[in-house]
Amino acid sequence: MNLKLSQAEQEQYRRDGFIFPVRILDAAETANHRRRLEEIETKYGPMHYRHKPYLLMKSAAEIARNPALLDAVEDLLGPDILLWDGAYVIKEPRNTKYISWHQDLTYWGLDGEELVTAWVALSPSTPERGCMKMLPGSHLDGENPHHDTYGKNNILHRGQELEMEVDEDKAVSIELQPGEASLHHGWVAHASHPNKSDDRRIGLSLQYLTPRMKQKKTQRESVLPVRGQDRFNHFLPEPVCTNDFDPAMVTYQAESEKLKHEVYDTD
Repeated sequence: MNLKLSQAEQEQYRRDGFIFPVRILDAAETANHRRRLEEIETKYGPMHYRHKPYLLMKSAAEIARNPALLDAVEDLLGPDILLWDGAYVIKEPRNTKYISWHQDLTYWGLDGEELVTAWVALSPSTPERGCMKMLPGSHLDGENPHHDTYGKNNILHRGQELEMEVDEDKAVSIELQPGEASLHHGWVAHASHPNKSDDRRIGLSLQYLTPRMKQKKTQRESVLPVRGQDRFNHFLPEPVCTNDFDPAMVTYQAESEKLKHEVYDTD
């Protein structure tokens, strides 16, 4: 097996809870994916935080199934991989939107932590543009208490925020160039500031998990198998997007989004 991540990078991931940058796309491929995204937005409206965009867009589906990306995820999770969720996270220029310090797995209802989030940059992601910040080693103690703020400018749906004090001086800025990705653990604490630049900050966030994982809150959740085999069948299998905004896929995605709000908007 050819490793995408070196042994040292895998050890760094286990120690820090994240690794970056990982080159996924070249400049031409990245520009093409950004162009296709923005054409979709012109035709169908904003894609920011649209639930599971890989069900609606061929471009998002192609990125999610990119062999180089899956090679890196396989180095961390093993050969059997399911795509559980995803969303474009877009900060418009000169905007006040931010993301508070939080841990992803807190509200997701999953029964374990065999999950990796890949964040693929389609535009530069720098401190000026509001790139992610992560706290090294914060995943090692598992879950910490959160509270909901419902902050006006907080991108997170409930404005969930860690109650622990975060030493910002220890945080690492996850700077990425277009076509690069970061990979992070579901318990690592992370946040991001507003975009102060004159360009959009565009990233596609994708959550991959092993088939051993289960959803505790519902038995109706679905996943897209992307590599290996699912010997457990804890989730319903999703279809692959073959046409942008295919009517059947639009209906399927809407039902999936409805289920998500039913499950995650309540504790």
